[in-house]
Amino acid sequence: MITYTKLNEQNHRITELSNVLRFLLKDRSMCDTESCCTLFNNYMTQVHEHIEMVDKSMYSDLLASPDEKVNNVAKNFMSGSVEVKKILQKFNKQWCPSRGSNDLKIKDHQQFLDDMDKLFDIVLQRIQDETEHLYPLVRSLS
Repeated sequence: MITYTKLNEQNHRITELSNVLRFLLKDRSMCDTESCCTLFNNYMTQVHEHIEMVDKSMYSDLLASPDEKVNNVAKNFMSGSVEVKKILQKFNKQWCPSRGSNDLKIKDHQQFLDDMDKLFDIVLQRIQDETEHLYPLVRSLS
């Protein structure tokens, strides 16, 4: 069973990476550095792993509850997971080259920044929603 400490550590690392990358990637010349590309790939991996971990560990108790409101929370978070995964996949397809490469492929820096900001905002909102709504609800059922 996953611990809340582990989930919160993941959330902290993702938030930290979001903030660092948001700052660094504003400078176009930083987008082409190996360090930034490695950080960005690390971010994408951590977000994906976190969502998978939440998906596998959080919803079964909520869906088993006889309370319809609790079931709806689980269904909403599950639906949100699907959407975040689609957004990550779309972002990855547009801005990240094929596997084995650690580079970003940025032709329009401003469009990249806009897309990156939207991605970070969605992920950070998801983390906040988990922390404020999902985790306390799961704890209350345990």
